[in-house]
Amino acid sequence: MPKKRQVGRRNMAEEASPSKQSRVTSSQTRSPLGLQSPESLFESLIQPVGTEQFFAEYWEKKPLHLQRSDPAVASYYQSLFQLADLQSLCSQGLQFYRDINIVRCVNGKKKVLNKEGYVKNGSLISNLKHKASIQFHQPQRFKDELWRIMEKLESFFGALVGSNVYITPEQSQGLPPHYDDVEVFILQLEGEKRWRLYNPTIPLAAEYNVESVDRIGSPTHDFILKTGDLLYFPRGTIHQAETPAGVPHSTHLTLSTYQRMSWGDLLSDAFPVMLFDRSRTEVSLREGMPRRLLLANGSDVNTNRRLAAILRAVADDLEEEVQKFSPTHMKKDFISNRLPPYCLQQLPGLSGRMPALEDTVFLQFKDHMVITVESCQQNTDEATEQFVCVFHSLKNSRENHMMGEICDGEQQWDHSAGLRFSLSHIQALRQLLQSEQLPVRQIQLPEDQDKLSLSLALWSEGLLQVL
Repeated sequence: MPKKRQVGRRNMAEEASPSKQSRVTSSQTRSPLGLQSPESLFESLIQPVGTEQFFAEYWEKKPLHLQRSDPAVASYYQSLFQLADLQSLCSQGLQFYRDINIVRCVNGKKKVLNKEGYVKNGSLISNLKHKASIQFHQPQRFKDELWRIMEKLESFFGALVGSNVYITPEQSQGLPPHYDDVEVFILQLEGEKRWRLYNPTIPLAAEYNVESVDRIGSPTHDFILKTGDLLYFPRGTIHQAETPAGVPHSTHLTLSTYQRMSWGDLLSDAFPVMLFDRSRTEVSLREGMPRRLLLANGSDVNTNRRLAAILRAVADDLEEEVQKFSPTHMKKDFISNRLPPYCLQQLPGLSGRMPALEDTVFLQFKDHMVITVESCQQNTDEATEQFVCVFHSLKNSRENHMMGEICDGEQQWDHSAGLRFSLSHIQALRQLLQSEQLPVRQIQLPEDQDKLSLSLALWSEGLLQVL
């Protein structure tokens, strides 16, 4: 993933980014979710189904509908976001397209009813009265509890997690039957909504698409989501939803993840680097291909055999761990675009005292950092230099999460640079990552000054603390 995929994230976020907005005050409703860790959060989100059972029976396989009759869960879901929250945010400078879409399904097609400029509360109410739905992008930018939940989910999945809120009036449908390129979790926050799911035309689809009614057949699932209920379905699942009669409006939250996180995506990221590294040591990969191969209509048997032999050799070395495999671009894209740690709002600036040689230290926010080996060639006539980089998300902007490019001239941390160290530091960095705590003097570097310099560099970024 060499750069941010704005087009690919169409259904996880709109392309443009927001200016900084004031937050909606967090609810004091007690959370029924296990927010102690990413694992406990996900387990509580899908209970009574266990995590192991979920991934064995449902993940990427089939939908899961969880009905809840617990008033505490319903109350908590409602506190995550409701129509009243959106009405109060209208005074904060929300804009059409960037923050909000007004949509309605008309004759099996999506009709966008946006105006230009800023969103006014009166306009929202008027559109609801005229049976249009409100799609609000990335509410975690404003709601602290959603930031708290989604930051942990990103750690749990090791992938970006986006969200949208949909508010649909009685007897109305916002979007036509379609499928998405993301794994979807629906939390019903207010009211009720009827969902119809259909077998995929393209299982585990890699792109968004609208399906015509005459192609989708009969629904495999047809049910009503009530406040506190949860629905999961895999990417590619065709779906449509409408607010039933007698329900003034429905509000649901869509959590989406695992966009472009397939084995194919992994190979397309890591394989070119693997081949480049291999060609530095194998002369056979540097030999020229046959003359006029690029002008030929297709490839011949000998060419296919030569390529197959190369691929088999790479596969054998991978299996025997001779060849290194690292999805560098995907790692960097995830870390540079994920939410910052939720607790950072209570820890402004550096925390703890500066490390010294006699101290014992530990890395914090390990799920928010990655280590990569990078190559650099300043000039074409110079040798390629390798170095190790540490990328982290502590300086990421919560206000721009999943919103594409930064606006208003705000400058985020330069993720393309990272913290750069000599390649000789890679073992010391891995040692720190794997240790619960470590005396500075035991860091695997030859000189005390190098040990201290590494500790200070990590501490200055908020990644390391003195025990």
